[in-house]
Amino acid sequence: MTTESVVDMPAPTMRERTVTGAPGVLMLAVLIVVALVALIALITGSGRGGAGVPLFVLLLAVAIIMLTGLTPVMPGQARVVQLFGRYVGTARQPGLRWFNPFTRRRSVSTRIRNHETAIAKVNDADGNPIEIAAVLVWQVADTARALYEVDDFVQFVNIQAETAVRHIATSYPYDTADAGQLSLRGHADEVTERLSAEIADRVASAGVTIIESRLTRLSYAAEIAQAMLRRQAASAVVAARARIVQGAVGMVRLALQQLEEQDVVELDEERKAAMVSNLLVVLCSEQATQQVVNTGSLYQ
Repeated sequence: MTTESVVDMPAPTMRERTVTGAPGVLMLAVLIVVALVALIALITGSGRGGAGVPLFVLLLAVAIIMLTGLTPVMPGQARVVQLFGRYVGTARQPGLRWFNPFTRRRSVSTRIRNHETAIAKVNDADGNPIEIAAVLVWQVADTARALYEVDDFVQFVNIQAETAVRHIATSYPYDTADAGQLSLRGHADEVTERLSAEIADRVASAGVTIIESRLTRLSYAAEIAQAMLRRQAASAVVAARARIVQGAVGMVRLALQQLEEQDVVELDEERKAAMVSNLLVVLCSEQATQQVVNTGSLYQ
């Protein structure tokens, strides 16, 4: 059974574009100069009937408004700039930057994040109840899509990850004896690769990149765990017995071939059958065999 899941998600309409803004340190120096000019205007104008007060108030108001445009951008963080509801751009360059004071600058973390899904109890492709969970490593790649394409991108990623885990769990059997069929337990690398691809398709519209995903829990549900463990143990015993018999038959064939080639003893068909029977009993028995010395003929 193969699953080629196609996730039909809406095509994103936003794309991140970069803005740098003005150097924040330079703008801070300019604002300090403006504040000093306002203070000088107040001091020099106070002796002239208060003519410098309006100028002082005006310059101080301009300095305060301009001061609100200073925005620190820390490493691992981006600032999404929005002016009157319109997306302007994203600042990723760390440091103190200055933007239009009337813009809204929203902080978005671009650090690598982990998310571990809750343990989900679902039925696999054969209808057996299993418990499954996964851990997801992801990062915001497009801040514009993360903020404007989905309502809450963190919650969106969490829900889509759990949905993908449940879908993968129901698409494959927990275990299978068919070598050509994928199973959750026997083909963990292939399953996790498809899980990562499906999650990436689901969260692409949110501007999120999936770095890695791994299954952290995979087991039968408690109500059938004992029965399934007994079945696995029986299958292991059968496989081990088959391997032992295969090796014993090879050893018997080799023994008969060497006896014939080296002309040690001449055996007829009946003696060969007896020798094969004895060797198979010795080689396939789980307990140590006891040696019996036959002082008579083979037919007594």
